[in-house]
Amino acid sequence: MNGHLVGQSEECDLFIWLLMGTSLTHHTHTHTHPSQAPSIMHSREHISHDEYQKSAEWLKSHTKHRPQVAIICGSGLGMLADALKCQDSFPYADIPGFPQSTVQGHAGRLVFGEMKGKTCVCMQGRFHMYEGHSLCKTTFPVRVFKLLGVETLIVTNAAGSLADGLRPGDIMIIKDHINFPGLVGLNPLNGPNDDKFGPRFPAMSGCYDKGLRSLAIEIAKQIGVANLTQEGVYAMVGGPTFESIAEAGLLHRLGVDAVGMSTAPEVVIATHCGLRVFGLSLITNKVVKSYEDPESVDHQGVLEVGRQRSHTLQQLVTELVARMEINNISDSRNNTL
Repeated sequence: MNGHLVGQSEECDLFIWLLMGTSLTHHTHTHTHPSQAPSIMHSREHISHDEYQKSAEWLKSHTKHRPQVAIICGSGLGMLADALKCQDSFPYADIPGFPQSTVQGHAGRLVFGEMKGKTCVCMQGRFHMYEGHSLCKTTFPVRVFKLLGVETLIVTNAAGSLADGLRPGDIMIIKDHINFPGLVGLNPLNGPNDDKFGPRFPAMSGCYDKGLRSLAIEIAKQIGVANLTQEGVYAMVGGPTFESIAEAGLLHRLGVDAVGMSTAPEVVIATHCGLRVFGLSLITNKVVKSYEDPESVDHQGVLEVGRQRSHTLQQLVTELVARMEINNISDSRNNTL
C-alpha cells in the first residue's frame, strides 16, 4: 500500500475491514471511523445461563452418556465421530438453543458415545461467523458441554498453510492462535460476564494444553506419522472468502503458520470456563502467496484432503483420548495432564 496515497490511520482501518470481510467504501474520499463499523462490531446479544442450562438438561434427559471429552469436527472431519461406540445422535435442529450448520462437510449432528473407555461427544459440524451467526451462537455448544461435565475440548479444523514447511495432508498441532476478529472487538465474551462460567478477564496464554500437545507428538511418532506432524500458530479470519495474495503475505509476515475461519472463539469460551484444550489443523491447501503462482483453492479440494487423511486423524485422536487423564485435572492453564 502506498503511504503517499493512504494515511497510517486509514491503513489500519482498511486492514481491519479486509480481515473482517467488510468493504471500506469511498476510501479515497471519506475516512470511515471504527465507531461507524457495522452493528455486529458492537453486538449486545446475550445468552442467559438458563438457556445454556435448558440445552444441557434436554440432552441429559435424552441420553445416558455423560461426556468427559468433547470433539469439534472441522470441515470434512466428521468421520472422527465414527470411532464412537454405543452412539446416541441428535440433529442440531432438535436441541433447544442450538443454531444450524449450513456448510457442506458439516453434517449438523451431536453424537454421544464411548471412545477407548471414555465417554465423548462429537460435533459433526460447527458454526461460523460467516454463516450469519453471532459469536454467542457459534460458541453456544462449548458452554453446554461444560454443563454436561466435559473436562477436555478437542478442536479440529481444515486450514490453509502459510508456512513453507507445511504441505497439504500434514497435521499441525496448534500451540497458539491469533484471533483477528477478537483483536478488533469481535469476542464471544463481549457483554455481561457470566461469573458462573469464568472470570471477566481470562488469560489466553497457554490456552492450548502443553501436556496434550506433547502427548500428541509422541503418539504421532508411535503411529508413524511424525513426518506429517508439527506444531504451529493458527490464525482465524472472518471468511467466507479465501485470502487474497496480499492478505496471505501479511499473515505470513506476522508469523502465522496456518489460517482458517473458526476455532479461536470456541477456544476463548473453553478457556474462560476452565476446560483443557487441544487443537489440531489438517492442512488442506497451500495459501497462495505469489502473483506468479497459478494455484487456487476451493472448498471441494478442502473436503477431499479430509477424506484422504481421515484414517490418520481418527487414529491420532482416538489414541490421544485413550491416553489422556480424566478427572482430577488441574486448571488447564497450568499445562498439566
